[in-house]
Amino acid sequence: MELLIDRIDSALGKLLVVSDGQRLCALDYADCETRMLTLLKRRYTDVQWQEMVDPQGFSTAICAYLAGDVASIDDIPANPGGTDFQQQVWSALRTIPVGAVRTYSEVAAQLKRPTAYRAVGMTNALNPIAIVIPCHRLVGMNGALTGYAGGLERKRWLLQHEGVQVTNEAVQTDGAGWKVV
Repeated sequence: MELLIDRIDSALGKLLVVSDGQRLCALDYADCETRMLTLLKRRYTDVQWQEMVDPQGFSTAICAYLAGDVASIDDIPANPGGTDFQQQVWSALRTIPVGAVRTYSEVAAQLKRPTAYRAVGMTNALNPIAIVIPCHRLVGMNGALTGYAGGLERKRWLLQHEGVQVTNEAVQTDGAGWKVV
């Protein structure tokens, strides 16, 4: 399998953009490259890498998102691999609107598996496509900024970039749900 890789600079550090030639199959931070390679090796046993600038225009769309055009990544086709359940979780994450957050329990309920919130969390931790599959939009039951493979500072930056009010280690609620700014 030949995978195309681009390395782009961003406010969040260097990003690694990986395409299978048609769809985005990985997006991660350079300091998380080992994790990304481990996940990709689980999916593809024989990988050959080709450096390519802006494969399928994905890097341009990601840079536009980071520059403020938060809708620019909505139509990027993604191929995260994974089990049927993982694919359902990752698809559900893409339905969370920009500027909103959900809890693990809310995503589990959306999938009609209300007791699967821990499985949602474990799947979230294995998300191979940061930002585009917006795992940063998941928070703890009390609004706490819980784990993020890229680090909580990046999660906080992404949420604030999307207009979410973040104070200390949590997002603000309006009493009726998660506050959307």
